[in-house]
Amino acid sequence: MFSASVLTLYPDMFPGPLGQSLSGDALARGLWALETRDIREQGLGRHRAVDDTPAGGGPGMVIRADVLAASLDANLTAEDARPRLLMSPRGRPLTQARARDLSQGPGVIVVCGRFEGVDERVIEARGLEEISIGDYVLSGGEIAAIVLLDACVRLIPGVMGKTESGSDESFENGLLEYPQYTRPRDWENRAIPDILLSGDHAKIAAWRRAQSERLTRERRPDLLPPKA
Repeated sequence: MFSASVLTLYPDMFPGPLGQSLSGDALARGLWALETRDIREQGLGRHRAVDDTPAGGGPGMVIRADVLAASLDANLTAEDARPRLLMSPRGRPLTQARARDLSQGPGVIVVCGRFEGVDERVIEARGLEEISIGDYVLSGGEIAAIVLLDACVRLIPGVMGKTESGSDESFENGLLEYPQYTRPRDWENRAIPDILLSGDHAKIAAWRRAQSERLTRERRPDLLPPKA
């Protein structure tokens, strides 16, 4: 079973959206498991301090290596084979392929950073893999962790209603998804394309492929292979 352990300073942010819809239903049915651990439990002193000023000066605070390492060591075993991920804007971008790969494994350990980041030494010493959900900065890693887990959980067998429901989505085949339509047939002088009502499945498939290629060229040409 896919099991997620989240280390955070704000455990009350979970399950959050993960407790709703597909992921929430799957959580209730035992298709995956989620636990949160409060990094502050290993904080220092009476106030459970977890951060300190940056070495070399600068604004903000940095999560201490000794505190985060103690949190990891207290909650995880050396035999735990799950990938150890740190949500970070400087990490490798999360892709659909990576989410699918993670979803097929035993689960993930996710560390949610805060402040100016995490002491580099604990990243190296505990083998944390930095993962980014986009080229922007959030207040902390919790929202990014929720995005990561949602992307993984929906791919676990049995979570989506039909096994084929995710096969035509954006990024699954290297292209953006084609346009979708449903009733009513005509709405505000806009009609569903006739080809989709033709019943000719081969022509529908060809139309959808062409639309996916068009949208990808217009919106995400970086996804297309370079021209020879």
